[in-house]
Amino acid sequence: MKFQKITMIDACRLTENAIPEIQKLSNDPLKLYWSYPSSEEEVIERIGDSDCVLVSFQTRLTPRIINAAPNLKYIGMCCSLFSEETSSVDIPASRERGIVVKGVKDYGDEGVVEFIFSQLINLGKGYGKYQWKEEPCELGGKSIGIIGMGTLGKMVAVAARSFGMKVYYYSKTRKPDEEAKGSEFLPLKDLMATCDAVTIHLPRYTVLVNEEEFACKKKNSVFINTSFGPLFDKEAFVKSMNADKTSFAFFDADGAGVYYKEFSEMENIVLYDKSAGFTRESKERLSQKAIENMVAFLKDGK
Repeated sequence: MKFQKITMIDACRLTENAIPEIQKLSNDPLKLYWSYPSSEEEVIERIGDSDCVLVSFQTRLTPRIINAAPNLKYIGMCCSLFSEETSSVDIPASRERGIVVKGVKDYGDEGVVEFIFSQLINLGKGYGKYQWKEEPCELGGKSIGIIGMGTLGKMVAVAARSFGMKVYYYSKTRKPDEEAKGSEFLPLKDLMATCDAVTIHLPRYTVLVNEEEFACKKKNSVFINTSFGPLFDKEAFVKSMNADKTSFAFFDADGAGVYYKEFSEMENIVLYDKSAGFTRESKERLSQKAIENMVAFLKDGK
């Protein structure tokens, strides 16, 4: 069984080798777009009479778009799908139409973990523009606070413990498996006040760190965000960083998002114009999982 027509409606970050594999799942030739649509009308035009579409996190599929696609039965999100509330695809509208929506998880985590600890090591040793302390220092004995203890948060915890760091975390639910390994749960304000470094791993639009939390932030600490935002109160963050010039913050392109230009003007914020999780290996994992989702749908309709 195959789809009749598959359309990739924007640049989905798939590998070149994935394209012929996806073609095997379509009766008609693939329709491939490598740019991002600028309007709902353009998205509707691109989808046309396709029964399967692939889409990245960059393009929102609204109820209007979904209802304008008469043949659509499968939406393959080439990105994570954490929840209906944070999804770039309108899940309720899709459900009403009987359209199956599948996302991909855990494909860029390894690169993010490498980014976090490369920044902490470079800062501690003074390899880059800044040095954390008066003398070069190690990570052992320092504390890290992980906001969001999902798959990625747990990977950060494993790496942190390997360096001899004390791991604290905040999550909407307690994690007994992590606590058995030595991680300690703290309320959010206590975590901000306690930890030498804090890193955020939350679904998009999950704003948890606000003015009260930033007011508690430990002096001479490090704040890292690689998650798509906004996940924190920007004004409160800027105020906190300006009030404590001995603190540092690190953002990749995803973490800085629309605040990139503003943050680039601040002395104690380090920015990168690349996504920490966007590597060759992550593209391969993303491509493989996206194809597996399509094959599973064709096999059992789920």
